[in-house]
This record gives sequence, C-alpha cells and structure tokens, in this order.
Amino acid sequence: MPTYARLPVSFTKGEGAWLIDSNDERYLDAISGIGVCQLGHAHPAVRDAISRQAGNLIHTSNLYTIENQEKLAAKLIALSGLDNVFFSNSGAEANEAALKIARLYGHHRGIEKPAVIVMENSFHGRTLATLSATGNPKVRQGFEPLVEGFIRVPFDNIERVSDIRDSNVVGVLVEPIQGEGGVNIPASDYLSRLRELCDQRGWLLMLDEVQTGIGRTGSYFAYQHVGITPDVCTLAKGLGNGLPIGACLARGEAAATLIAGTHGSTFGGNPLVCSAALAVLETLEKESLVQRAEALGKILLESFRDKLKDNPSVTDIRGRGLMIAIDLDRPCGELVSKALDQRILINVTATNTIRLLPPLILSDEEAQILVDKVTSLIQHGL
Repeated sequence: MPTYARLPVSFTKGEGAWLIDSNDERYLDAISGIGVCQLGHAHPAVRDAISRQAGNLIHTSNLYTIENQEKLAAKLIALSGLDNVFFSNSGAEANEAALKIARLYGHHRGIEKPAVIVMENSFHGRTLATLSATGNPKVRQGFEPLVEGFIRVPFDNIERVSDIRDSNVVGVLVEPIQGEGGVNIPASDYLSRLRELCDQRGWLLMLDEVQTGIGRTGSYFAYQHVGITPDVCTLAKGLGNGLPIGACLARGEAAATLIAGTHGSTFGGNPLVCSAALAVLETLEKESLVQRAEALGKILLESFRDKLKDNPSVTDIRGRGLMIAIDLDRPCGELVSKALDQRILINVTATNTIRLLPPLILSDEEAQILVDKVTSLIQHGL
C-alpha cells in the first residue's frame, strides 16, 4: 500500500553510523532509523546476540516462561525504578498498554468513563487509541470516529492541566520531549510539577519515552534529568536497535492493574528480541554511551550555534543529548532529498524543523562531518 513517500535509495549494508546503498555509496545516518539504532548499524554485540539466539530458539509465545524476557525486565526495572514490565512489539502497542492501565485503574476506582489528559502537538502512535491521543490533527484526519476519553491541553502549560476539574480524569500521558512535534523541550520544572499535581489528585503520570528513552537524551530515561519517577513509562525504538520491541513499565497500583486475561501479545518479548535488547543495554553500560550522548550533544549544539549564528533563516537551535532540532523560518521539507544528494540522512518534522537523532556511537570525526554537512545544507540549500 502506498503509505510511505519513500526516497529514491535502497540500502544494502550498514556499518556503525553509516549506511551503504545498492551502488556502494556511503551515507552518514543522522536519523538512526527514526531514533532506533542507538548503537548504529551491524553492531557486533547485537549481531552476535541475535545470531546465537536464533540458533537456539526464536519464539515460544507467552504461554511459557521466557528467560531472556525475565532478564530484560529485571534490567529495565533496575534502571528505571519501576516495578514491572509488559513487552509488546512497538511504541504504539506500549502506549496502548499504558492507556489500558489508565482505564482499568479508573474502573477500579468506580469511574465509568475514565479520561486521560494529553498534549497538543504530541505523537503516540497510529493505532486508533494512540491516534486519538495524538495531538496532530493531520494524523487524525479521516479516521473518525476516534476513541473517546481524551482531554487535550497545550504542551508545557501546567496551569491548563491544573485547571481541569473533570472527575473522570485518571491520568496524564505526555512525552518528556515532543519528538514528532518538533523536538519541543518543556520548562525544567514541567515534569516535576506534573508529578506533584498527579500525586495530589490521584492521577497516573504516564510518560511516553518511546523516542527519548534508552539513552537518547543523555540519561537512560528523560525523566531522570529532573529526578522524578512516573507511574507508567513506555519504551520502544532504541530498545531493540532495529528489532521490533516495545515495553510498558509501571509501578505501584498501576503495576498491579493488568493481570492474566486483561492484556497480552503473541510475539511480545520473544527470546530473539529480548536477546537483542539485553545486548543493547549491556553495550550502553559497558561503553558509557549514555554519558557519551550527553557530552556529544552539548558539543553538537555549540558547534551548530557557532556556525549558524549569522544565518537569518535559523530561528532556534535546541536539544537534549543526541536529540537535536534546528528551526528555520520557512518550510524546509525539500532539504531531506537535498541532504540525500550530499550523502547524509536527516529528517524534517513539524514543517520547519530539522530533526537530528544520530546514533550514540557517533565518533568525534563523524560528529564534525555531521555539523559541516548540515550547516552547508542550510547555508546553500534554502
């Protein structure tokens, strides 16, 4: 089905931060498969883990105990400070699990029509429920009737959340940094104030860390930058480094909400994908790549700001770790294909924002190539 506006290139091989096409041309990957390949392409630790596991056992289903799944859950619990995990196949499915937790949590409290507060410009997935929660009208258009039970407010506006007095509200679903919405970074006290408000009103604080999680922002989870703990946290993208895996983590009452028969997945958390995810987490720790993301992100921001400070078309440069945005004063979608001609892969989101999500294994030399190529693209491509 023609659901993708594909670029005219086909990649046949990957090496670290580089992709190689069918003509043996090399491209610097500054988008990491939309924030997925934290360890770059063909990382030996992930490759070897997948190969070993595929030679032993790929799938059994969740009718039985899965050793790799339990190991991965224990690792994520230790890193996150939450209590348990449900494994799925994607970020949208992880968010579906979070929304089901919120609804069941509400019903357990006698609320017949539980509602969740969501944000404008958000993105949570393309299933009907996550589509309904998403704050982009263009994404929702044509798929009505949408799922009910969502109250939308502006992002990074704690007062608008506080003003809601609807007794049906059971939780807040929010991205710590909006990715698809334009790499929108909230005020430093936004998440902590949401945490306080949720505590006061008995709401669940649910954080969509599908894009920000697993080291992308310079900590394993973006909420760790501000020292809070959510009730529910969703992951995907970087967790499997290319293999399809999602995770919904929870604590406290939220962690006890889903029980046998209330949710499930045929493929979720199978031995193969969990072996890959374990290799990702072990490599991030062994090679100090989360700390590397924070340090390299600061270097990239400083370099972009220095090189583009006199360019009138650049209105803002911001980021957290290796999640970077360059705002322009006009729509700039054509830069994606122009970047392809320059052998670099970038992304444009929210019409006028260049979004960069390079792999965490990016070298200093590759970081300089990234700065030089993107700078040149902006200087000469508009």
